[in-house]
Amino acid sequence: MAFDGITTNCIMQELNHLLAGQRISKIAQPEREELLFTFKALNEGSNRLLISANASLPFLYMTKENKTSPLNAPNFCMLLRKYIGNGRISAISQPSMERVLCFTIEHLDEMGDPAVKYLYVEIMGKHSNIIFCDKDGQIIDSVKHVSGQMSSIREVLPGRPYFIPAQQDRFDPWQIAKEQFVEQILKKPCSVAKAIYTSLVGFSPIIATELAYRSGLDADDSTAALTQADVERLYDVFRSLLQDLSDGNFSYGIYYDPVTGAPKEFAPIPLTIYSDMEYKTFSSISEVLEAFYAQRNKHTVIHQKSTDLRKIVSIHLERDRKKYLLQKKQLADTEKKDKYRIYGEMLHTYGYAASPGDKSIEVTNYYTNEPFVIPLDPTLDAMENAKKYFDKYAKLKRTGNALSSYILETENEIKHLESIETSLSIAETEGDLAAIKEELQEYGFIKKHSGKKTNRISKSQPLHFVDDNGFHIYVGKNNYQNDQLTFKFATGNDWWFHAKQMTGSHVIVKSENKELPDSTYEYAAALAAYYSSGRDNEKVEIDYLQKKNVKKPNGSAPGFVVYYTNYSLVATPSLAHVTLVSDK
Repeated sequence: MAFDGITTNCIMQELNHLLAGQRISKIAQPEREELLFTFKALNEGSNRLLISANASLPFLYMTKENKTSPLNAPNFCMLLRKYIGNGRISAISQPSMERVLCFTIEHLDEMGDPAVKYLYVEIMGKHSNIIFCDKDGQIIDSVKHVSGQMSSIREVLPGRPYFIPAQQDRFDPWQIAKEQFVEQILKKPCSVAKAIYTSLVGFSPIIATELAYRSGLDADDSTAALTQADVERLYDVFRSLLQDLSDGNFSYGIYYDPVTGAPKEFAPIPLTIYSDMEYKTFSSISEVLEAFYAQRNKHTVIHQKSTDLRKIVSIHLERDRKKYLLQKKQLADTEKKDKYRIYGEMLHTYGYAASPGDKSIEVTNYYTNEPFVIPLDPTLDAMENAKKYFDKYAKLKRTGNALSSYILETENEIKHLESIETSLSIAETEGDLAAIKEELQEYGFIKKHSGKKTNRISKSQPLHFVDDNGFHIYVGKNNYQNDQLTFKFATGNDWWFHAKQMTGSHVIVKSENKELPDSTYEYAAALAAYYSSGRDNEKVEIDYLQKKNVKKPNGSAPGFVVYYTNYSLVATPSLAHVTLVSDK
């Protein structure tokens, strides 16, 4: 769920409860667009407030975790320390239902007199910012500077007045009257949900859909189809939601996809539209945000750190695919070699009939008994023309044989790169990326630098799951791990799973010489589908067989195997019915 006005209202109430009256003991800036405030309360240890204005992952929440800061604090951090380093939070407010929090901070100025500063935190996607203002609302500085060239709506620069851009054609949910709600929102020519989230400040599409669902309506239905009874129910549900917000009646939780086990949405209110999903409760909205964004941030960081590797793989793949098409075209051109051989043979047989200077000769093909014409070079006699055609035949034959070998090499390299591309998509740690980089270096896709070789096995370990039946399942996250699992870890009677004709992980089920229940086959197949290039497909065909029937050709790339006798089943990519085990 987006960090909308409802979530902002919830975190505002929580922060007022925790921080009102608290003094700031430390201000740090761990990242370029991130602030960490530490508050020390008597007999309660330290409270920390983490704020991020990162365009791809903006948030703020309370946390117990500390973060390492740079040795030299950035200018914005030093400025805050100068003015409010020992300041006291007197109030935290939210203008309307905006995704903005205003921290009112009391402190002593340079003369020792009481003074007030304001810190505005705007959680607005790519427009997120942290803006520090004086008592008159003039901007002192901000994490991000926005010039007039960057935005025609508002400049965010020192000395400029602070204001929140007007929400054109949007209503303050706290102030809107029933007549406006009915006449100016529910009569918009669009769907019910869109009418709500485009008309009310701070309301996201998820909240708008939830309001419709609670009212017994389809969020995609047109507002023109609403009856008077529908309108009354929808307005009552809207007012009830606002009353819950006003009273602080929140529920803190994360909804998880029952198929993949991945976090789907978080919310400070119950989302009945996700009643079929797994739901985990927390004791505060900060805990919800910290848990949710930790997983999002982990994925974002790894994705950013793998950018260079993904670009390298993409460049090589594009180059190899173009080379493959060219080689196939050249191979198709060599298929006319037999025509030149026949030309030569026919000239050896019928060449005596050609006269000097002839540009062609008509002969009968003794293979098919059909007449055809052979072009001739008039400067050469019949035998010289025959030799010319035999030479062309021999050259094309050599080219065809070489191209067949080159095409096979190119096909294998494409498969290898596609498998690395899949490994990058499922990489979860820097150790995973290090192992993939080592593989790219080993096979010449990246220039290898001299230095100590890393131990890829200890840096990055295969995933280890236990299913509902108690069987241990292992999943390789890269080609080295796939080889390790299949040919060093698994025994002959263990079961091996892999997505059919796709790149993906080798999945090993340790049978312990027991017969696997049908459900374990299904769980392992679901994992093989999830950790493959078909992860986003609804269904994926999975091959499975005992490990003793899986072979590795000599000299083949890591992760490459062959097998001939196998079973198959169709699986939905899923992490359900398995529990991840930490092997650390």
